[in-house]
Amino acid sequence: MTASHMAALGGRTRTARRLLTAGALALLLAGCYRPYMAQDYPDDYRKRHPITVKEGERTVEVFVGRNRGGLTPTQRADVLAFATSWRREASSGIIVDVPQDAPTGRAAADSVREMHSIFAASGVPRRAVYVRRYSPAGGLTTIKISYSKLTAHAGPCGLWPRDLGPAFDRAYNENWNYWNLGCSHQRNLAAMVDNPADLLQPRGETPIYQARRADAINKYRKGENPSGTYSGAYDKGKISELGK
Repeated sequence: MTASHMAALGGRTRTARRLLTAGALALLLAGCYRPYMAQDYPDDYRKRHPITVKEGERTVEVFVGRNRGGLTPTQRADVLAFATSWRREASSGIIVDVPQDAPTGRAAADSVREMHSIFAASGVPRRAVYVRRYSPAGGLTTIKISYSKLTAHAGPCGLWPRDLGPAFDRAYNENWNYWNLGCSHQRNLAAMVDNPADLLQPRGETPIYQARRADAINKYRKGENPSGTYSGAYDKGKISELGK
């Protein structure tokens, strides 16, 4: 083998070694390097834990005794509150599930008649009440009254997919909001909102108070101060009088 052949062979060997070294280094770096990309989860807690509005159900169970017909005073109050809530928030009629073929059949029938009276007195149309029969499985028998309504939900909370302490995670190194941040706020807001539909769209405006508007316009027309004047208890909360 000539000297030129030996030199060429040596050059190829050095080139192969450089390629192997570069490949090994690339593999080592690939284990700890992650190319920059978009954040794994939204930084806004309202997007991480959105409040969803869906159709739910409100149910009240009225326990029926074997030797007593009609409702107790507490049960009447529960049914009356149920009927009042139906007029305000229901998205369906009222379903009354009555036990059949049970020892409490006569007592249940008396209770249902009294429920119909309370519904009628509360302004619930008769055609909005549907009575169904079911076979109790045993134990205490109950009359179940229910209707559909809009409900707001958020969560579940308490999920920790990443560590909060020092870690090699990008969420820690780049100071992202941790996943569970804001979940309890969203969940409490969903539970406290009076009308879940308000989370989707604003309510329609109600007519203004014509009497107050006319009084303010008349004062403005006369050049008087259109604001109201209050006397009595409204003037007694001044800070200057607290030490007297």
